[in-house]
Amino acid sequence: MAENNTILEKLDGLVARFEEVSTLITDPAVIADQKRYVKLTKEYKELGDLMEARKEYMQVLGGIEEAKEIIANETDPEMREMAREELDACQKRQPELEEQIKLLLVPADPQDGRNAILEIRGGTGGDEAAIFAGDLFRMYSKYCDIKGWRLEVSSANEGAAGGFKEIVCSVTGDNVYGTLKYESGVHRVQRVPATETQGRVHTSAASVAVLPEAEEFDVVINEGEIKWDTFRSGGAGGQNVNKVESGVRLRYNWKNPLTGVVEEILIECTETRDQPKNKERALSRLRTFIYDKEHQKYIDDIASKRKTMVSTGDRSAKIRTYNYPQGRITDHRINYTIYNLAAFMDGDIQDCIDHLIVAENAERLKESEL
Repeated sequence: MAENNTILEKLDGLVARFEEVSTLITDPAVIADQKRYVKLTKEYKELGDLMEARKEYMQVLGGIEEAKEIIANETDPEMREMAREELDACQKRQPELEEQIKLLLVPADPQDGRNAILEIRGGTGGDEAAIFAGDLFRMYSKYCDIKGWRLEVSSANEGAAGGFKEIVCSVTGDNVYGTLKYESGVHRVQRVPATETQGRVHTSAASVAVLPEAEEFDVVINEGEIKWDTFRSGGAGGQNVNKVESGVRLRYNWKNPLTGVVEEILIECTETRDQPKNKERALSRLRTFIYDKEHQKYIDDIASKRKTMVSTGDRSAKIRTYNYPQGRITDHRINYTIYNLAAFMDGDIQDCIDHLIVAENAERLKESEL
C-alpha cells in the first residue's frame, strides 16, 4: 500500500487548495483582474478533475478492503462470490486509475488549451516543395474539419506550379495547441514530382510551425508605435479587387528581452476584404509572434532537460517522412511507421498524434518521478 498512500497523500494535499480556488473565483476583486481570473479558472478545472479522480480512487480502495473482509469472514457462498467479483473489478481498476492520476498530477504545458497559429512553408525542392506545402495544408484543413475546429487563412503566397511557398492560418477550437504542437518541424516527402518528366523519385521538404496564440493580456504592445500601411489586395475575386485598399501591413520595433536587440517585425494581412478586420488579425499575429519568442525561452528550458523532446523539439529538425512510392509514413521521433499514406493525407492523422502524446506523457512521468 506504500505507493497508494503516496498517491493519496498527494491528492489529500490538494483538497485545501481546491477549496481556496473555489472561493477565489467568486471574489469580485479576482473577477475584475482578468489575467488572474483566467489563470484561476484553469487551475480550478484541473484541480476539479483531480478531486473527481480522488473520489473514485478512495471508493476503489475502500471496495478492496470491504471485499477482502467479506471473503475472510462471511460464510454465505453467494455473498463471498459477489465479494470476489467486486474485488476483481476494483483490483483491475486500481492500476488504471493510478496511471490516470499520475498524469493528472504532472503539470501540463500551460499553453495546451490555447488556439494556434499554423505556418507552413515550402522548403528545399522548389516548385515540388510548394506543392507539398499545399498537400500539408489540405491535410491539416481536413483534420480540423474532423475535429470540428475552425481554420482561417491569414496570408498565403502561392507557388508557381501550385501549392504554397508560404501559408499562415489561425486555428480555433478546443485544446488546439495541445494537439497540433506535435506537428512543428520539417516534413520530408519522397515521390515522383508532377514537374518531373523522367519518373525519378525526388526528395523535398516543407516546414511547419505551430505557435500558441497569444491572449490580449499576455503581451504588452505599445500600439502608438505601430506603423501601418494599406495596399490593394491582389488575387481573384469580386468587383472591388484592386480598387479598395483592404490589405494591411504592420511594422513594429520590438526589443528582444533575451538578446536586448531591437528587431523590426513586419506582418501583412490580406485575409478579408474588410480593412479593420485585417488590422485586428495583423495585431493578433503580432501578439502571437512576440509571445512565441518570449515563450521560446520556456521551451528551451524544458528541452535542455529532456532527451527526446517529442513536442518541444528543434523546429529545424526533420520529424516525419512521407514516402509515396511505398505509401509509407514514418515519424522519426518515436519510430512510428504506418502504410496508409492516402488516408493520412486526407486528415487521418489522429493515431500518429496519439502515439506522440503517449510518448510525451511517458517522458513527463519520468521527469516528475511519480
